[in-house]
Amino acid sequence: QRADKLAVIRSLATDDNNHDVSGYWVLTGYPYGPGSARQIKPSDWPYFGSVLKMLRPSEEVPALTSVWLPDRMRLNDYVTPAGQTGGFLGSLWDPERFIGDPAGGDYRIEGLTLPVEVPASRMESRTELLNALNGSLQYVDQGSARGNWNQLTSFALDLVSSGKARAAFDLSRETTELRNRYGRHSWGQSCLLARRLIEGGVRLVHVNWPREPGDTAVDNPLWDTHAQNADRLQDFLCPMFDVSFAALLDDLEDRGLLDETLVVAVGEFGRTPRINSQGGRDHWGSVFSCVLAGAGISGGQILGASDRQGAYPISDPIRPHDLTATIFHLLGIPHNAVFRDRTNRPHPLTHGQPLYRLLGDQPATPERVISTGDEQLVPPYDASPLVDTDFVSGKLISVTPPSREKGWRAARSPELAESGAVIRAASDPEAHIYMGVEHPGGVEPVAIPAGCRWMLAQEIRNARGGHYTFTVSVSGEGSSEESFDRWFKGSLTCRLVLIRFSDMNKNPLEASELASEVFHPTLCSFDQPQEFSVSQFLGSTVAGANFSIGNGLGVAIVVEAINDQQISPGESATLCLHNVRLDFQARPRDENVTV
Repeated sequence: QRADKLAVIRSLATDDNNHDVSGYWVLTGYPYGPGSARQIKPSDWPYFGSVLKMLRPSEEVPALTSVWLPDRMRLNDYVTPAGQTGGFLGSLWDPERFIGDPAGGDYRIEGLTLPVEVPASRMESRTELLNALNGSLQYVDQGSARGNWNQLTSFALDLVSSGKARAAFDLSRETTELRNRYGRHSWGQSCLLARRLIEGGVRLVHVNWPREPGDTAVDNPLWDTHAQNADRLQDFLCPMFDVSFAALLDDLEDRGLLDETLVVAVGEFGRTPRINSQGGRDHWGSVFSCVLAGAGISGGQILGASDRQGAYPISDPIRPHDLTATIFHLLGIPHNAVFRDRTNRPHPLTHGQPLYRLLGDQPATPERVISTGDEQLVPPYDASPLVDTDFVSGKLISVTPPSREKGWRAARSPELAESGAVIRAASDPEAHIYMGVEHPGGVEPVAIPAGCRWMLAQEIRNARGGHYTFTVSVSGEGSSEESFDRWFKGSLTCRLVLIRFSDMNKNPLEASELASEVFHPTLCSFDQPQEFSVSQFLGSTVAGANFSIGNGLGVAIVVEAINDQQISPGESATLCLHNVRLDFQARPRDENVTV
């Protein structure tokens, strides 16, 4: 629905499969090498926002020419790679980073308000005194350190005295409706904050996709989907990105800002054309796409193409420096300009060429077609780790045939197919789930052999590294107290389990167990259920080591036969599952490995 505003480049390439090296090229417009870009060094080429800050500072808020939200770019082991600083220009030209979660209720930027003990009049007096002192020290050597200090002081005074920056960061000035439209998550609210900053006079806002709690050492963090690619895209990444990106374009257009604001969505590389054994896609620098809109971009067009496998460019190969050249051109800086470092040496802005073919004041085509996409494939964003926690749907998913459907999967050992082992939804409106034994009918006893299992399991949505506690609320029912005790105190054992699925079919009977806790239900009143839990830390505690999400983590309720028994006609003994809860405490970040 927004395609008439978009120019899509489908032939961008770095030819490098490393996050740090490819990311450096995209962020600076210059390739890195030789070597690794995993460490920030004083000799790094400056981030293109740093060069913009030097050459074309904001006229309205000079202290906030180039802003970076809501966190640094961090690799999976939490190091901060090169390409996101002022590099050899010095830290004065770093982008202004504001680290925090704009979706949080207590979000505020420290230092944008004067201390209570320093009223505006006193700050004005201090500024006058500082200017007087500076004026009397003209004979002192004007070294670069002092010059930097003076400029930083000027920036700081501007921020706390004007109030414009403080107002730009105040998301409470936006309507609840608009905030909801962007999405009440860090990415969405960062996009909204970016629009406020642009509206307030900031020249460049970089919104970096934020890491979620617990994803610092897993195999599918952010968009780095080495595992569970399809699920992660459908459940989390697309519901967040698509909605917020569309809201940003609409909001800019509604305010008359899109024609003068360039919007760029780009990653550091693509993903492998082939899906791996864990349903993921790996690093691929050979070809990837990016999207541009606004500020002189003619929408409704595609530039470049990849081959039929999506593996390599077959037309119009584009390099990251061509993208940065286009950005500089549309920001009013000639791509053949030069800038000077601290020793006054000149450096070319870029070796790229602006993508003039993308430019225009009208969409590239007047043709319009009705969108045939299925919006149900990208459901509204839901951060819940489990669905149907109160079993209201009454729906159970069979493991045969295999399905990617979300929800509770019911499975029994093959030899129990015709037995009295049951996993069924209640027929009453409460829609509870029953697990246990129940004679299927007839006059003959039915055998329940030792070692058999029946399981109710669900995959954890967006599993991360951290501490999990799975809790179930159950009551016990039976044809008699004697029958219930015979089965649940002598022949069956019940467990709560944290599992890792072994394949993409998500069959819980074939999953590996990561944590298990036996529980002992009793025959009890329906309105007085019991609670049982299993708790375990799942993840790596070693810096630099990853924890495998693999084919998905899950929770399971297991009933197992511990000896051979027969269930008599009319006999039953079951658990009634009322609801479940999954509590998660994210693996803490290891700040000590930050570079």
